[in-house]
Amino acid sequence: MLSRLMSGSVRNLEREYLCTVRLLDDTEYTCTIQRDAKGQYLFDLICHHLNLLEKDYFGIRYVDPDKQRHWLEFTKSISKQMKSQPPFTLCLRVKFYPPDPAALKEEITRYLVFLQIKRDLYHGRLLCKTSDAAMLAAHILQAEIGDYDPGKHPEGYSSKFQFFPKHSEKLERRIAEIHKTELIGQTPETSELKFLQKAQMLETYGVDPHPCKDVSGNPAFLAFTPFGFVVLQGNKRVHFLKWNEVTKLKFEAKTFHIYANQKEDRKIILTYFAPTPEACKHLWKCGVENQAFYKLEKSSQVRTVSSSNLFFKGSRFRYSGRVAKEVMEQSAKIKREPPEIHRAGLVPSRSCPSITHGPRLSSVPRTRRRAVHISIMEGLESLRDSAHSTPVRSVSHSDCFMSRSRSQATDPGDGTAVISDETYSPSNSVLPTPVAEHSMDLPISRQNNGAPCSIEEEKESEAGTPTAGDVADFSVDSRAKGPAQSLGGEVALSEAEQVNKFVLSVLRLLLVTIGLLFVLLLLLIILTESDLDIAFLRDIRQTPEFEQFHYEYFCPLRRWFACKLRWVGGLLINK
Repeated sequence: MLSRLMSGSVRNLEREYLCTVRLLDDTEYTCTIQRDAKGQYLFDLICHHLNLLEKDYFGIRYVDPDKQRHWLEFTKSISKQMKSQPPFTLCLRVKFYPPDPAALKEEITRYLVFLQIKRDLYHGRLLCKTSDAAMLAAHILQAEIGDYDPGKHPEGYSSKFQFFPKHSEKLERRIAEIHKTELIGQTPETSELKFLQKAQMLETYGVDPHPCKDVSGNPAFLAFTPFGFVVLQGNKRVHFLKWNEVTKLKFEAKTFHIYANQKEDRKIILTYFAPTPEACKHLWKCGVENQAFYKLEKSSQVRTVSSSNLFFKGSRFRYSGRVAKEVMEQSAKIKREPPEIHRAGLVPSRSCPSITHGPRLSSVPRTRRRAVHISIMEGLESLRDSAHSTPVRSVSHSDCFMSRSRSQATDPGDGTAVISDETYSPSNSVLPTPVAEHSMDLPISRQNNGAPCSIEEEKESEAGTPTAGDVADFSVDSRAKGPAQSLGGEVALSEAEQVNKFVLSVLRLLLVTIGLLFVLLLLLIILTESDLDIAFLRDIRQTPEFEQFHYEYFCPLRRWFACKLRWVGGLLINK
């Protein structure tokens, strides 16, 4: 009896596994799920834990053993998507940035988007001019420690917080000045809302960069935003295509193509090269999902997309969620009592379900499972003394933030748009990261003219993103696929290339046709040699040609196969 119970418990353990999901505030949510559980089940568990209803903007990200990032597909089994062995570690992140985050219905949703954009600012993905950077950081400071208090906040207190990959003492002083004079009396909710409104106007809002190369071998970052597809090179935005202009996304191996129709029926094709085929496929899937989410009116309009022109070649993928318009309509119907958000230094006024956080003392990510409950003043002192929170400074990067307004950013015909006076260079931080303890930060890729690119990939899990060696190999490997054409890789396919593509397509079609004919011939032979009594089969069997084929070819071949099978059977029996 005891042995049966033990064997039963072992079987139950084999059917279950642990999943740890790192949330946006760097806390962790651990649960046990069935081996055949789908991604939607895990996502619903997390949203229930956070008391989150406007959940369509979020997704779960993971990194495979080859350090390639993926979004968890909710319609598929988790264990089949993960290439590693359990327990699994994943991350909750904003997948689709709200076009207007201030218009979100619930404060809990705005708070989570605020945490994501704060991460983007810290990891160098959100670029802005110095004045905007100071205002954003001051709003974060006001939301996390409240009003300036000379008794609690000593001189230089803003330097204890890490808002950007690099910043100078001049910028720190400006942040403290704004916090002391302009934000007095502002609640955390108001500070977060104004932070979101400011961030939304920046040109790199919602950018999740994918490192690639253009046809000339120059490094570039491709990204999908709520407003369209963008290409960033160095300190410039070299391409911007609105979602209604993008007609098709395609990839083959490491090559990614974007087809678009701009004004005056101007058709363009942008071609870029990803580091690996897996990275290219991930880029393509992200593009398909973003285009469906932001462009379509209804989820019923979503269609399965193929990565190739031919149905028998390439990958097929279908976005399975709701589109942005449906999400906003559904959000408008929410009528519940707003859930409480526990913030450091604030006493909850209601006892309803809430999202609970540790002290929000610093923008520096906390180490794994670090739950410290201390006051604001103790937090400042611990930041000063802790080796885990030593702030990083740069002495020369205070004026390298530059951005244009959203109204300028949305003009697709403005050509190359400068987003920074200097190329903004996210630096490697000595601060520990709770989501990438065993990996290195992505190095700065440099263009041929020596200007470093401006966006750094965030480390999302213990497996990490590509190591310095991986990215360096990709940067050094100059795979110039064609002559230097437009700055962002705009390619007008030559007649020779078009002919080659046409010939390859015809050859593929011919091979498939021959294969189908061969299969149909085999099927016809099987049917005619069977005992099926159908009129058209009787007519075929009575023809002289069939009788000749039957006695001269089919019967000898059948006897040969039968002889070989008996010989193999005899060998197996003797053994």
